[in-house]
Amino acid sequence: MEAKLSWKEKMTFVGVADSGHEVRIDTDPGVGGDDTAARPMELIALGLAGCTGMDVISILRKKKQDVTTFDVNVSAERAGEHPKVITSAVITYVLHGQGLDEAALLRAIELSALKYCPAQAMLSKAFPMELRYQIYEGDALVKEGAWQPPAA
Repeated sequence: MEAKLSWKEKMTFVGVADSGHEVRIDTDPGVGGDDTAARPMELIALGLAGCTGMDVISILRKKKQDVTTFDVNVSAERAGEHPKVITSAVITYVLHGQGLDEAALLRAIELSALKYCPAQAMLSKAFPMELRYQIYEGDALVKEGAWQPPAA
């Protein structure tokens, strides 16, 4: 994989990688930016959510689960001092649908965490992650819990 980031003005950059799609990066005015785009650390959290989310929905679709909406929420804690790295994260998979199988979801989360998602595999070496889920039918929460990795 190749990626290039080009400075445009102030703290605005435009990046492009192998896919050819451009991504703008900026920061807030307090540190010289114009607040016109996502921050670099936000992109890390979004990349993590996107990687595991694509795995989970792909697996659930193969298992014929009737998912109508799906969100992946990442809540990341950061160090208070520079370099302000991510110190922990909670990933919550929120699914709406009819008759969703909790076991199928747990297996999809497990496969993403342990086999398929390179972002999760890499970042889990840097900070701990808690993997939670919520299953809704309509507006009613019917199941919630956490996936636990197998004992070593």
